[in-house]
Amino acid sequence: MDQSTSPSVLQVENLNVSYGSFHAVTQVSFDVKAGEIFGLLGPNGAGKTSTLSAVEGLLRPQSGTIMVAGVDARQKPLHARANVGVQLQSTSFQPELSVSEILKLYAGIHGVEMSTQRLAQILETIKLQDAGGKKFGQLSGGQQQRVSLVIALIHDPRLVLLDEPTTGLDPQSRRQLWERMEDLRDKNHGILLTTHSMEEAEAVCDRIAIIDHGKIIAIDTPQGLIEKHRNDAEVISASRKGKITLEDVFIGLTGRAIRS
Repeated sequence: MDQSTSPSVLQVENLNVSYGSFHAVTQVSFDVKAGEIFGLLGPNGAGKTSTLSAVEGLLRPQSGTIMVAGVDARQKPLHARANVGVQLQSTSFQPELSVSEILKLYAGIHGVEMSTQRLAQILETIKLQDAGGKKFGQLSGGQQQRVSLVIALIHDPRLVLLDEPTTGLDPQSRRQLWERMEDLRDKNHGILLTTHSMEEAEAVCDRIAIIDHGKIIAIDTPQGLIEKHRNDAEVISASRKGKITLEDVFIGLTGRAIRS
């Protein structure tokens, strides 16, 4: 799909989030288009989580506009949330419930019919056809993430928020999740992804925004960012392999200091 002509499923304009006198997010603007994986990258404390929480509706920003599938999220939060699916880094599903019970529970919450045939189809799609009766707490990390992503998508949302979804996964599970993301993109979902993995961002993201100290400091395709900054002194200094990578650009733009 030509994303330049695709409609935006998320539009964030001049977003400001403060905690007392601390400005966590300042005048942040970006959009996520249908059929696009958009990466939001930044060091710890840069403003990623506050931005994501505002989009998800978990906190109320001081000012700014958030439009989800054409719905003003501040004016009609419930309508906006109906178009959003969220997969968090750490899942908090009831560990004592079986996979099938959890899928039926969340289908009911979203008003989605879950027949026996539909349930079997979902379990087969995520390669857990023999684990429907298994307790969620007994699943591996990769299996839990597959269940979590299915639940995020159970109501077929236009916008999917993925918060560091591959943290702690082995290479096979991570690649499988990448393929799932790409499949969602091909089905015209818009995906907002946060990750600390520059390899992941370079591999799957169509565009990337780098946020630091609450402000967007760059937006482009992964290759576009590399080409634009490959001759920056800070980026060249950060390079360890001779070939400029997205990680070199990221460190060059945000600095070498470790963030708590």
